[in-house]
Amino acid sequence: MSSSQPYQSSPLTSTGRTRKSVFTFRHLNQLALSSTACPLRVIAHIDLDAFYAQCEMVRLGIPEDQPLAVQQWQGLIAINYPAREYGLNRHITMTEAKKLCPDLIMQHVATWKEGDEKWAYHEEAFKHIATHKVSLDPYRMESRRILQTIKDALPGSPVQRVEKASVDEVFLDLSAQIHGILLERYPELEGPPPYDDPTEHLPQPPTTALDWNTDALVDLDDAETEEEDPDWDDICLLIGSEIVRSVRAAIRQKLHYTCSAGLSRNKMLAKLGSAHKKPNQQTIIRNRAVQQFLSGFKFTKIRNLGGKLGDETVAMFQTDMVKDLLDVSLEQLKRLGDDTGTWLYSVIRGEDYSEVNPRTQIKSMLSAKSFRPSINNFEQGVRWLRIFVADIFSRCVEEGVLENKRRPKTINLHHRTGAQTRSKQAPIPLGKPISEEVLFNLGKHLFAQIVADGRAWPCANLSLSVAGFEDGVTNNHGIGNFLVRGEEAKAMNDSERQNLRGRHLVAPSKRRKTEDVSGKIQDFFHGHGRHDAHPEIAHSSGDEDRHELGDSDLDGYESEAAHQGYIRGITQGDEAHPTSAITLPTLSKQECSPTHESRCRQQSSNTILCTRCSVRLPADGQAEHEDWHMAKDLSEQIRQEDRVTQKSSSHPGKSSLAKTKTRGRPTNSTKSGRLKGQLKLAFGKG
Repeated sequence: MSSSQPYQSSPLTSTGRTRKSVFTFRHLNQLALSSTACPLRVIAHIDLDAFYAQCEMVRLGIPEDQPLAVQQWQGLIAINYPAREYGLNRHITMTEAKKLCPDLIMQHVATWKEGDEKWAYHEEAFKHIATHKVSLDPYRMESRRILQTIKDALPGSPVQRVEKASVDEVFLDLSAQIHGILLERYPELEGPPPYDDPTEHLPQPPTTALDWNTDALVDLDDAETEEEDPDWDDICLLIGSEIVRSVRAAIRQKLHYTCSAGLSRNKMLAKLGSAHKKPNQQTIIRNRAVQQFLSGFKFTKIRNLGGKLGDETVAMFQTDMVKDLLDVSLEQLKRLGDDTGTWLYSVIRGEDYSEVNPRTQIKSMLSAKSFRPSINNFEQGVRWLRIFVADIFSRCVEEGVLENKRRPKTINLHHRTGAQTRSKQAPIPLGKPISEEVLFNLGKHLFAQIVADGRAWPCANLSLSVAGFEDGVTNNHGIGNFLVRGEEAKAMNDSERQNLRGRHLVAPSKRRKTEDVSGKIQDFFHGHGRHDAHPEIAHSSGDEDRHELGDSDLDGYESEAAHQGYIRGITQGDEAHPTSAITLPTLSKQECSPTHESRCRQQSSNTILCTRCSVRLPADGQAEHEDWHMAKDLSEQIRQEDRVTQKSSSHPGKSSLAKTKTRGRPTNSTKSGRLKGQLKLAFGKG
């Protein structure tokens, strides 16, 4: 990158001594380190112009002078600059926009269609708000391309400090790159400081005028004049301006997008500068022009001052202008609080020491849908969960989940009905890779828990998110190296299921008769059954849900359920895993008591009998009751899978011994301490 000024020797003062800069060799060293305290620091902010609208124009090949707006349902979320000339903004309706600009192209954002596994651009998608969900993936994809183009266009440096602030905004700390270019252009800066004293001042730059070649150069403060010779902070900003101009040109040439930029000594000023002149322009705010630039701003436009704090400040000092607030003393500003007042005093004077963080990484991902009209059954919710998971997983892949570079720790589901919002959270298992199916089953389990709690319908909003992203472990043996596979694993699973069945179920040959037991188990379930009391015993094996029953109690419940034809272990639906299902023994109709037979034949004109839990309920409540059973089955299925997995991976000897200590009965353990038929856990070679 060539210098805009020819090299000249440093001018001499009337005393014959070389003039000195106000900056020191220490400041020069700080520049190389990108120190936030360096007065020579240069920060740039690049902001894409009407980004969503530009993405659609480039995708569709629309001329740049064609008015276009990006539509989401009945509203507009982005308007290009040709359309803004007609007075369009994001607060007007589609009808109003067409009246103001008849030639306006309104392109709806991409959407996920209910039941589909990929987003797409659909015709008249705005008419299908009930069955479609908005997707911003096309814009995220273009954002990644732009970010990579920026990095490729930057000058070489040991460390590039590039912070992605949003989908269409990027901060650049150009200090290190500028330091390298400075030493190339001005070799006199390369040597050690006089007397090896870093506080020695730098020589004056060998130039008296600079050609900024920029779109907007902010005027100097009232106390400054252009006749004064430039110093090294001006030289650094000039070099930074050249770098940013080349970056913007690369984006324009390769991807056909325009963007605006602001350059100054910190992030706050750079961001304000990028919005100063739009579109497709570049604004430079020199150190000697900061007060002139800020004085014309409302301080509510500054980050962190646009909300409650800004309103409180306006109310306290009866102004929203920076120039008026400059007259307020630090002591008066501390009425807002010591720390807040001190921070505000510095900010309105252009001071900001926040760092450009090149490692700004996503901490969470969310996919949500507000339902209009509301949804009213479990199957609808599950179909939307499929879409949420596909949306989130595609973004997880971009974060390096498949390569184990990063992975989330938790999954969260939020559900809203009326004014009530409920949330469920679960950890994402660390023992196996994250896949779309893993996330879907976890989300479905959480949804089942919410439905099982009751009062789930109608559902007005549903959202799924993953959070707690952390760096994954690399260059390690996977856990798969320590687990058995194939036929050996299948045999172990069969053995575990057989043992589990033996523990929780009573063999038919050992059943006790229930007819002569006082207070039959049928009386417990039928005599005390209510619409809101759903038995959980047959479906639950967890300690938190299982009732402690004797053999006769369990047998009676099995006989009753068998007569209804619903003894079936764990539901094996579309997403069930047959290998983890437990099949309960089938009982004949003759084993049911006469009392139970008479109850089963009773029917009412306005009620129905649930064949799964033998509870009578109003006929119009059947759908919700079936949802409850479906949710409960799914919850138990996943809980049982987790339990079997944990038992399979535990120490075989210790686990077996613990299993034999039940009800004081003799066990079928072998001399080795294992249960009869249990296989020894074999470890594969790491």
